[in-house]
Amino acid sequence: MDNFKSIREKRYAYEQAFLSPYAAKSEATRGRQREEEPCPMRTEYQRDRDRIIYSKAFVRLKNKTQVFFSPEGDHYVTRLTHTLDVSQISRSLARVLSLNEDLAEAIALGHDLGHTPFGHSGERILNKLSPKGFRHNEQSVRVVDVLEKDGKGLNLTYEVRDGILNHNKFGSADKPCTLEGKCVCIADRVAYINHDLNDAIRAGVLKADDVPKDIVEVLGSTSRERINTAITSVFNASYGKPCVQMEDGVRQASDALRAFMFERVYRTKYAMGEEEKAERMLSAMYEYFTEKPERLPKNFMELAERFSPDEAVCDYISSMTDRYAVYVFNRIFVPRGWSFIDEIN
Repeated sequence: MDNFKSIREKRYAYEQAFLSPYAAKSEATRGRQREEEPCPMRTEYQRDRDRIIYSKAFVRLKNKTQVFFSPEGDHYVTRLTHTLDVSQISRSLARVLSLNEDLAEAIALGHDLGHTPFGHSGERILNKLSPKGFRHNEQSVRVVDVLEKDGKGLNLTYEVRDGILNHNKFGSADKPCTLEGKCVCIADRVAYINHDLNDAIRAGVLKADDVPKDIVEVLGSTSRERINTAITSVFNASYGKPCVQMEDGVRQASDALRAFMFERVYRTKYAMGEEEKAERMLSAMYEYFTEKPERLPKNFMELAERFSPDEAVCDYISSMTDRYAVYVFNRIFVPRGWSFIDEIN
């Protein structure tokens, strides 16, 4: 046991010696909601990373939409591949800034655990349906605090939970509370703009030369070039400082590319037409289960008693993959063929 403990202690010593004075040190975590014995080998942030990877919600990300609903091809980005992309960029940013890679990775891996089926369309729909509103970042925290491990939650550290909750606070001065969390904010935006652009080109929604030339001149013409530009820019603007930010020119070009994507991909007539279909489907299921919470699976029935039917229904629907949402809808609302086996027997 002493040898195991020395592994953790060596990691603590490494962080003190080599990480930036502005980095979040594992030994100085604000702790967990429920106290636990420390792991003899891993730091607290390493434990959080492992808990997230082995959670059910993480596994479900592989069949949740990123942008394109139920894509036919094998190479479109899903919520899982987006998460891995964010994790890789977050670690790269943390590494070049001498921040805590383990913390950045744990936040990145958990940041979208509460995302709905059908991407941000599903989020907008549940936000409209629920009296309390619905935001995927808040739901991600609810997943790790309440829904995982049969209602016990994963009991993550304060810093990881804070980073998950505030991962969409891009440009905020005080959120997240750690620079590693701010790395995830930037990595999330860099990742989805780049891979969504690639998917749009692959789907024939855009052509590569549709991207305005002034954006290409700053960021680059390929995903590799754009990501490298972003990481280099953050290093130039942030190294040795208590901040994580891009240089003004690169940030402005990134904002312009994001605005271009909203205009030409996210808010197109086709995309909004598919969202209307998703809204009819999710609205019907929301109404059905809020009126009949006894029809929910057992663990969600217990959540309805513990919290409220609305919260439990949002928990259930947001946990669904795209394919499972279609399956549940069909099971409830689409008539099935008659079986004559009983009559024959």
